[in-house]
Amino acid sequence: MLHLEPLHNIKLEACEVEGLDTELLTKNYLLFAKLGDELCAFMSERYLVEASNFYTKLETKYPLHLLDEDSFDRLYNRYLEMRTDRAIESMQEDNAGDAKDEELSLTDFLRTSSDILTSEESAPIIKFVNALFYQAVKKRASDIHIEVQEKKGEVRFRIDGMLIKNADLEKRVVTLIVSRIKVISNLDISEKRIPQDGRTQIKIAGETLDVRVSVLPTFYGERVVMRLLMQSSQIPHISQLGFNDEVIADMKKLLRASHGIILVTGPTGSGKTTSLHSFLREVESPEKNLITVEDPVEYKSDNISQIQVNEKVGLTFAAALRSILRQDPDVIMIGEIRDEETANIAVRAALTGHLVFSTLHTNSAAATISRLADMGIEPFLISSSLLGILAQRLVRVLCDECKEEDVLAEEFAKDYNLPHHAKIYKAAGCRSCGYSGYAGRRSIGELLVMDDSVKNLLKTTTDEHTIKKHLEAKGLKTIATQLKYYLLKGETSLDEAIRIGLSHA
Repeated sequence: MLHLEPLHNIKLEACEVEGLDTELLTKNYLLFAKLGDELCAFMSERYLVEASNFYTKLETKYPLHLLDEDSFDRLYNRYLEMRTDRAIESMQEDNAGDAKDEELSLTDFLRTSSDILTSEESAPIIKFVNALFYQAVKKRASDIHIEVQEKKGEVRFRIDGMLIKNADLEKRVVTLIVSRIKVISNLDISEKRIPQDGRTQIKIAGETLDVRVSVLPTFYGERVVMRLLMQSSQIPHISQLGFNDEVIADMKKLLRASHGIILVTGPTGSGKTTSLHSFLREVESPEKNLITVEDPVEYKSDNISQIQVNEKVGLTFAAALRSILRQDPDVIMIGEIRDEETANIAVRAALTGHLVFSTLHTNSAAATISRLADMGIEPFLISSSLLGILAQRLVRVLCDECKEEDVLAEEFAKDYNLPHHAKIYKAAGCRSCGYSGYAGRRSIGELLVMDDSVKNLLKTTTDEHTIKKHLEAKGLKTIATQLKYYLLKGETSLDEAIRIGLSHA
């Protein structure tokens, strides 16, 4: 019997029903879940005809309910996830052994689905690539590496900054997977001798994801690295980046300035681009003209004009910057200051009334001033144009469910200036953290604010060591100091703290 009044805003868990194929249920939009202790069938007004026709063919007449659109979509996505999980499991067991010489035709390749979870393609390679994306998103991976060796290939995911092996593949299958990825990224499928870069978009359970693809020929064949990028709507607010309250308060004060340079520094993969885009979100308003020059454009945004550097046609950072200054910008974001020319134009832009954000590859706030001086920027220009420097790192946080107490060796206590009887923890690994021992990452950063005392110091020196000592005397909490704090608080492990930079304390 059908209960005609739709149930609103109800969260249900997908159920498998004995004797009924999950594939058929999703195809006919008739879904099953428990309401209380009773197993019920659910449908939505959108697919009333398909679902009721299928329901009439069932031998057992389950209680039937209507759901509002949102609740139905939620349950439908649960079904799709359950189905994809099943496909991944069967793929891990099945080694694609049947298709010895099976080459997928180009028409098969070009049949891309609008949403990979609703994909009905039967080609095993298409299914595998779809499942790969789905699994990577589920495990919070930032990159997917597909590598090829002499006799086999393997897939690795970069999760929380570390590469973790996901699957072994037959060498023949790797070639097909690389071809599939090339097709969805609009790359030349026949060119296997030169590196290629492309981009693609995938949809998973209604969420759109940008993917940056890099294909590189190696001795044993092509390897692929795919970077999964957030949409601009998913960029965290400045207060969600994980910095301590003091840094956030000072940063917000700097962002209220109308002109000057704010630099974010740190090694590759330390979250610099995310921080910059978070700053752009903070200063964004309809009255401002925001322009960025990036290589490549990572997070697409609707309210910002973004320029992609193209060195082949002469569109370098410096060339793009010169043109931007004629576009009457209020805020300029430069992906990276790589050379003297870019640094000079950035300083000039800051001095002529623009707010400039950029990044540099240095290890600390003090080292950044030395680097700018090495690039030929006069110290008086640095002190009059620079607002502040944020040196940042991403540190992995121990999983609360499984972290174990660690023994602090005497030599480590001495080397890193730690209390001898300090209580510290190490990673163990459990189901909830995917056996990595860590649950996500947090940002830590040291913020140099260009005040009068630093400006006075720059009149006499740009030496990194002297500036560092001066900042520490003034109470700057360095990255190493913060790592020590989180280590003694039990939030991270000694191994992780050393990896990130505890030795600089």
